[in-house]
Amino acid sequence: MEATTKMKLKKGDQVVVIAGKEKGKTGTISKVSPATNRVVIAGINMIKKATKPNPQTGEGGGIIEKEASIHASNVMILDPKTGKGTRKRPE
Repeated sequence: MEATTKMKLKKGDQVVVIAGKEKGKTGTISKVSPATNRVVIAGINMIKKATKPNPQTGEGGGIIEKEASIHASNVMILDPKTGKGTRKRPE
């Protein structure tokens, strides 16, 4: 079993994306996965996913949009005083 890494990021943190196609955007962390070292940010890194209809649950098929995860190294905690990313958690 692989040991999980300790993450500085927590659910509810305000973060800024520092790399990738969403660079410069800010958002709130909605899910943290320490095992894979990834985070999901509300409204950032949206993907389209095709789903089949499921008659048992009454769900219809179609294309849905949802947030994909981003590697934790590509985000920084947002400092509310300066409005920029910071390595340390603001007090």
